Amino acid sequence: MHIHILGICGTFMGGLAVLAKEAGHKVTGCDANVYPPMSTQLEAQGIALIQGFDPEQVQLQPDLFIIGNVVSRGNPLMEEILNRGLPYMSGPQWMGQHILHDRWVLAVAGTHGKTTTSAMLAWILEDAGYAPGFLIGGVPMNFGISARLSGATADNSGASMFFVIEADEYDTAFFDKRSKFVHYHARTAILNNLEYDHADIFPDLAAIETQFHHLVRTVPGIGRLLVNAREPALERVVARGCWSEREAFGVAAGQPGWGLQTHDDGSFDIVFEGSLQGTVRWSLSGEHNRLNALAAIAAARHVGVPAALAIAALGKFENVKRRMELRGTVNGVAVYDDFAHHPTAIATTVAGLRKKIGTARILAVLEPRSNTMKLGTMKDALPASLAEADLVFGYGAKGNASDKNALGWDLAQALAPLGARAQAFDDLAALVAAVKLAAQPGDQVLVMSNGGFGGVHQQLLDALA
Repeated sequence: MHIHILGICGTFMGGLAVLAKEAGHKVTGCDANVYPPMSTQLEAQGIALIQGFDPEQVQLQPDLFIIGNVVSRGNPLMEEILNRGLPYMSGPQWMGQHILHDRWVLAVAGTHGKTTTSAMLAWILEDAGYAPGFLIGGVPMNFGISARLSGATADNSGASMFFVIEADEYDTAFFDKRSKFVHYHARTAILNNLEYDHADIFPDLAAIETQFHHLVRTVPGIGRLLVNAREPALERVVARGCWSEREAFGVAAGQPGWGLQTHDDGSFDIVFEGSLQGTVRWSLSGEHNRLNALAAIAAARHVGVPAALAIAALGKFENVKRRMELRGTVNGVAVYDDFAHHPTAIATTVAGLRKKIGTARILAVLEPRSNTMKLGTMKDALPASLAEADLVFGYGAKGNASDKNALGWDLAQALAPLGARAQAFDDLAALVAAVKLAAQPGDQVLVMSNGGFGGVHQQLLDALA
């Protein structure tokens, strides 16, 4: 089958493209914005990319168009598909019907940490010999790819029955407003955390809780929910109905479920039902990553991986590209790349780096470009999220509602509570020049964006040289 993917360079759709090609389909695709790591991965897989949504692409005559949720009515190619009555389907629906239907699906849901936790879980299963398939919204460095159908099973019996997927609550497509994750039919589901996000499609937190309730409804009785005990919103979700096994993680000492105890050297003990399971020793930092690890260990246990094996595997976990990824060090100045874009994730990322580096200066370089951030829903939380940074360099131009790349609010005004520590720019070259002027040997430059950020990471390294 020839499938043509609209919005192929999104993390989910790019991973789907890799899976479809691995499954033997001819795959082509198009998108308006192309940037690494997804564009690089697609090119390496030999998948042809077309820039833009020219309606002439219907002349490719694919058997099926797969539509990403970046596509809306008015898109010229989509309008041509509709006018001609050509076959189309959403990406999540295609995944559910053609990749996941006969697998044991382990789905990782939550506002934060989905990518990292999915990568941890996939690696634990891989290290234990389960050879899982996976689709992750980033590139786990233990694998070097964001998606595969299956690894090589130890007994050469063929494809693994296990599949790890990052389960996003964002809507499926312009013609299917359910959350993506209801299409996956998970048997093991991690509910990692839940905050208000995606202000472009959800009016409030209660609306997102309803979508998580729908996810819970799809987990079978023989399935299992792994639920973060520290999240009141998740407690409300589960209280609306739970028809499968449930285990809590992140519990306080003496409470049933999975808990942890942190040591001064960054290692931490894993405790289940009051019994010590082992100690995780790794290079990652932050309480958020410890909770991610706890969730992954608990989920892996559901498919038969003993906690001790999972703990040992995490000692070899190499994290995910764009999750506190060191891009280079020039003249004593380190430049990191991180995907953080929600204020909670920004605060957690900065705090994790602070704990790692001690008193060294953190120069935070931020691009608020998610839909929620561009709408200004979270702008008042930005100063507090950046409190542990020594200097802040924000990038984003205020524009009108017709400009989808512009902020609907004044970035300089939002950062004003930080005083002279913060500057705002609408010109990338000016931002790079300001960072260069401020940087001193020993500084840690932390770049945070959920997009390509104009290649600012390399621009900074070049300028600092």
